[in-house]
Amino acid sequence: MSTPVADTVQNAVATPEKEQPYAALGLKPDEYDKIREILGRRPTSGELAMYSVMWSEHCSYKSSKIYLRRFGQKVSDEMKERLMVGMGQNAGVVDVGEGWAVTFKVESHNHPSYIEPFQGAATGVGGIVRDIISMGARPVAVMDQLRFGDIDDPDTARVVHGVVSGISFYANCLGLPNIGGETVFDKVYQGNPLVNALAVGVLRHEDIKLANATGAGNKVVLFGARTGGDGIGGASILASDTFADGGPTKRPAVQVGDPFAEKVLIECCLELYQGELVEAIQDLGAAGISCATSELAANGGSGMRVDLEKVLLRDPSLTPEEILMSESQERMMAIVAPEKLDAFLAVVQKWDVETSVLGEVTGDGRLQIFWHGEQIVDVDPSTVAVDGPVYERPVAYPTWIDALHDDSAAALERSDDPEVLRTQFLQLLGSPNLADTSWVTNQYDYYVMGNTALSFPDDAGMIRVDEESGLGFAIATDCNGRYCQLDPYAGAQLALAEAYRNVAVTGAQPTAVTDCLNFGSPENPEVMWQFGQAVDGLADACFELGVPVTGGNVSFYNQTGDQPIFPTPVVGVLGIIDDVARRIPSGWQDAGENIYLLGTTSTELDGSAWADTVHGHLGGRPPKVDLAGEKTLAGLLQAARDEMLVSSAHDLSAGGLAQALAEATTRFGVGARVWLREIMERDGVDAATALFSESTGRVIVSVPREEDVKFRGLCEGRGYPVLRIGVTDSAPEGEQSSLEIQDVFSIPVPELRRVAKATLPAAFGPIVDEVSA
Repeated sequence: MSTPVADTVQNAVATPEKEQPYAALGLKPDEYDKIREILGRRPTSGELAMYSVMWSEHCSYKSSKIYLRRFGQKVSDEMKERLMVGMGQNAGVVDVGEGWAVTFKVESHNHPSYIEPFQGAATGVGGIVRDIISMGARPVAVMDQLRFGDIDDPDTARVVHGVVSGISFYANCLGLPNIGGETVFDKVYQGNPLVNALAVGVLRHEDIKLANATGAGNKVVLFGARTGGDGIGGASILASDTFADGGPTKRPAVQVGDPFAEKVLIECCLELYQGELVEAIQDLGAAGISCATSELAANGGSGMRVDLEKVLLRDPSLTPEEILMSESQERMMAIVAPEKLDAFLAVVQKWDVETSVLGEVTGDGRLQIFWHGEQIVDVDPSTVAVDGPVYERPVAYPTWIDALHDDSAAALERSDDPEVLRTQFLQLLGSPNLADTSWVTNQYDYYVMGNTALSFPDDAGMIRVDEESGLGFAIATDCNGRYCQLDPYAGAQLALAEAYRNVAVTGAQPTAVTDCLNFGSPENPEVMWQFGQAVDGLADACFELGVPVTGGNVSFYNQTGDQPIFPTPVVGVLGIIDDVARRIPSGWQDAGENIYLLGTTSTELDGSAWADTVHGHLGGRPPKVDLAGEKTLAGLLQAARDEMLVSSAHDLSAGGLAQALAEATTRFGVGARVWLREIMERDGVDAATALFSESTGRVIVSVPREEDVKFRGLCEGRGYPVLRIGVTDSAPEGEQSSLEIQDVFSIPVPELRRVAKATLPAAFGPIVDEVSA
């Protein structure tokens, strides 16, 4: 087969008027003109390929940069205390104590997961895990945040089956526990599901690796899987544009994953790190070799010379441009000192990982790429990787939002009829977004590696970091897109507050944040208003809570036709716990304990699960968030953990008190007798509001009787509202345990379980048997 002919720099100078397909690569005319201006000539085809992927929305953040800077501007000393690596690297790193650090990040793989759900979701997991490896860490857990269309739409089953099996296949093959996440159904995501993947890794402080190529003469080494034709232009075309009404047409842009290759790559990288054989490292994800070479060179302030024909190919017919753009999976690029190259090659050979030395770091500040001796790229790498376009997109206050605010759920009928309340209680419990998610989670292995301390269906996942001390971390992710549609500023803060609270109820100290900001087209001024509001809300709330944003991802163009998704800024919070043996579970385990409600209840039903499920309604304003109160509540829960005063804790969010009681009851099958009267009297609310309001800053805890006085004293000492609302209760022998809401209704625990478990299997087929005991 003949070698593809390359468009050389010399040729580009000689043929200035040659027409180039920049629009097909996602570049706008003014962006193409800017590239010509930077280079002083037309770009070669290779340069055009590099700029098109690296200047894409997905890689360059050109529409979001001016907003994302706000995270760096609103930083306190408290936020810097444990932050070891912040935004700008492959993932953030946090000091968790005892010489240990944790790195974590969440990213989107939305559009590929609609076109090719299995591979789209699988490679989303693979990509985020490689971000974690490239920081020098051993990956220890994954989570996923999933948004699908209407559960009854025939296409939803196609996407759900593909996505869930793709995630489970890849993570299970890697031997990584999946310890939590979200599954949401809403017709607004019908043609544009959201598949966000989060990974966490653990490392010693001294093992942190950065993606900075320095040291002239150091070798540039590509290792891992061979480069193929999959994923070409994925970042520029697939992730940075919207779908045409014609439906999925861009199949070749979806990458293909091989988790077994990645598993070997993880172990190989860890051995390379242990031997100190790597100066810098970068994973190859979006934009492939274009990204790895330009980012390594730009971050290191150095230059690089690469011979592209040395890249090992799965498909020998690939052109140089295609090699530069390919997003083939399971590849890494390392910078290796010449004297360590033999030792490096010995390790990769031991792991049977294919490797090619592509070139070396130079001191001239230029990224130069050659194809069979002819120069096809000669650029300043920072113009590719750092100084891409920055847009101040037009912003417009949405024309429809005032009418939406005026349409409050307060006008909806709230019954005090016990039979109606019982029906609504079960209606919520069996609704797609509150129902049991075992259909999804049973396909995941969540105990592999043996360090999982908490997982589904607890409020947060928890992993032990150190076997001797019991040191660990908890992590939770949350976002309510309905709240964000009503008010993106408040909605982003509510997402943070809920994830923060979900970590706090496990007994961990919330410490750091990652986010995945999913929005519609940045070319829509109303979407940019939503985006700016959400970033401001999140930055302000992180500052008030003292938790830094360590990194994350922006995903634009999430819409079907002209209809954008709800703003969905997914927020992940990581917390530290000094001993996982003292974690707090979410369900009641013993009868005869007092149940307390921390926090107060207001009539806050706008955007609620009750308004949606019972009335099909969305309008008004979301619940108020009290960040100072959330911080006090987290401190109270840690003190209660230290003194071992509570035996369970469960946050109140979607579905309110009703859902929290149902989940705490069904967790271990222990019943309860609960009374609403005191809540109604103290807070001035009716029975429906007491059950279904989604007021924030609320948690239910169970307290052993002997700790009752101490627990009340703790709450009073910290000035946090507390109310005894019931007792845990087991049924006499031969009878069923029940959840009894006194003077309203009583529901046996088996009925609660049956209702909660029926919804997803009815839509998608039977639940698979437990993956892990």
